[in-house]
Amino acid sequence: MRWPRQLMSLLVVLALLAGPPVVLLSLVGPPAPGWPTAEQVRAWVQEPLTAQTLTAALTIGAWLVWLVLAYTVTVRVLSRVRATAARVRHMPLPTPLQATASGMAGAAVLGVTTHTVTTPPPQPPFPVAAGTLDDPGHPTTTDPEDRVLSDDGIILPGGWLPREVAEQVAAAAALVWLRRRRAYQPRPPGAHGREEQDLAPLPTTVTAVQAALTDHRSPPADLPDPAAAPAPPGGFPGLIGALAATGMGLTGPGALAVGRGLLVTVLLARQRHPTVSLVITKAALTRLLGPTAGTLGRRLPQLTVVNSADYAARLAESTGHAHRTGDEAERRRAPAIVTARSTVVLLAEDDCAEHDLNTWADAMTAGDSTVVVLGRWPTGPTWHAGPTGHLNDPRHPDRSGPRLCMLDQIAAIDLLTVIAHPEPTPPNPAPPSSSLHPATAPRRRLPRQPNRHEPRLPPAASGRRLQLRVLGEPTLAVDGVPLAIRRSAAVQILVFLATHPDGADTPQLTDAMWPGLPRHSLTGRLYTTLSELRGTIRTACGLNVIDHAEDRYRLNPAHIDVDLWRLHAAVRHAATAVTNTTSAWQSVVDAYPAELAVGRTWPWLDPVRESTRRHVIDAYAALADAAPDPHHALTLLQSGIRIDPYNTDLHTRASAALTALGDHDAANELRASHTRRLTEAGLHPDNDDCPALTGMSDAIGSR
Repeated sequence: MRWPRQLMSLLVVLALLAGPPVVLLSLVGPPAPGWPTAEQVRAWVQEPLTAQTLTAALTIGAWLVWLVLAYTVTVRVLSRVRATAARVRHMPLPTPLQATASGMAGAAVLGVTTHTVTTPPPQPPFPVAAGTLDDPGHPTTTDPEDRVLSDDGIILPGGWLPREVAEQVAAAAALVWLRRRRAYQPRPPGAHGREEQDLAPLPTTVTAVQAALTDHRSPPADLPDPAAAPAPPGGFPGLIGALAATGMGLTGPGALAVGRGLLVTVLLARQRHPTVSLVITKAALTRLLGPTAGTLGRRLPQLTVVNSADYAARLAESTGHAHRTGDEAERRRAPAIVTARSTVVLLAEDDCAEHDLNTWADAMTAGDSTVVVLGRWPTGPTWHAGPTGHLNDPRHPDRSGPRLCMLDQIAAIDLLTVIAHPEPTPPNPAPPSSSLHPATAPRRRLPRQPNRHEPRLPPAASGRRLQLRVLGEPTLAVDGVPLAIRRSAAVQILVFLATHPDGADTPQLTDAMWPGLPRHSLTGRLYTTLSELRGTIRTACGLNVIDHAEDRYRLNPAHIDVDLWRLHAAVRHAATAVTNTTSAWQSVVDAYPAELAVGRTWPWLDPVRESTRRHVIDAYAALADAAPDPHHALTLLQSGIRIDPYNTDLHTRASAALTALGDHDAANELRASHTRRLTEAGLHPDNDDCPALTGMSDAIGSR
């Protein structure tokens, strides 16, 4: 424990501050009773070294030493106070769920009796992130962030997601990268970087969900949560099961958060069930999403935005009729609860006040629509939404209702971004600022001189180099022998620093390793991981591989060789080559043995992995264009397809090459296999979003 040592330090400082003045004042008195007179000055000039003058000089010197000590302590205390005040200003406020849990815990402690009470473990305030374990099944920390919720959901900084909704978010995020891979068109070789707009990382909330699912562990079966309300299955079926068939209103502190969760849940469900639809008024959408409602609504073709409640009623009735007479096979595949009420209508309370609610009778009587009002619902029940997303029927206050997905504005917009159409790219756009590093290896710098806190490297360490392989299975080898690294977070840090040769500071590392978690609670974990990693490497070979200067961590190129840096060097050489361009681009292909960090699902890795893959695709396309033999060009294109089997441009080029060679059957089979692969991955070649209601609103409006 540190508090005894801190207490002793405080007592010593107080003794040094209070002791000398007390001793000097009691034994000697003040340093000078007053200003010297002219007689005393003349006597001192005639005889300066007397017992009295020496005593006065020593006394003044002692007081000056004490003043220096007091000044040093004061400056140190003021700096600590400023640092503490800055930390308090940036300290995040507790979420509503944390405040509720704290209040319940306090009530339980104050109300404890002689009976023994068994309490469940506290719920985590943030999602479980990747890299928090040393080895599978061997946790290295007992922080609350490393636990999962007992009611099968994930808490985010901006709300709560059921497990099924979180999995749909992760699937939608994966589809975003597959769409980008499919749409990429190889560039002509040139001195360009990889700063395309479609390489921008996904929003923070999305990466937090991905990281939470990566390290998700099921709770022990013997630890039930008695406080958790019974909830229906997550996702759209559970949501529909919780909503009243006659429509319902939502009031309370969590009404808008639950409305945003309903919006995201239905739109995600539409990715799997095209018969599901969501109709919302402009007033309700603005209430949920704020100023971005109009722009984001236009980028969501799955969402039907109307001006009034009357128009929404007619649209819902027509949609239900279309679903009842539509694809029977699709209705058989969908759950019964989904096909029963396939249209969800979101209204604002102002919409109900301004329009005739009798128009909803036909739609709800047919059982095709469910109406949810953000406010009181005059013709049906109005439920109370708590700050944690739990619904309670005011008519039965003793019954605990279900818990629905709940999100704040930022989290909802982040999640909707992954299912929205991308914004149109302006012609000849300027290269956007990107967090990705340029494809350059770091220049060798003079090694940092060791100080008294760092032991000097042994002479035997000179001339030795480590090999870090990140293309394929990440491996760190010393003289060809793989080095065992215990922490999975340490492996992730090595790969991150390899992909960022210019280094990264502490906030960048913590945000990448543990997205969605507060930085102030992760600094110690990062330092511990880095310290153990550096110690393991130093013990194995005596080399200091990770430099730390100016609050940035970098891999030392003098001591380590990285295969990704060799690939980047080959790309730079090929981009600037004037002669022998074919051999230069062949060097790029040869330097790419496998995908970057194959098999790893770290959220920060997707942009860097796609950037690296595109360099290789460019090389294959350039080699195929320069190949004099059409058969060799076809072979190169087929090799490029193996690197990215989703890219449409490579398949188009290969199909055209097969057609030119006269093999029409092979060309047709290649196109068919590409279509099947896209369909199996969830990408619809003709229409990614499958809007089932295309043109329907226009038809209704023209009546």
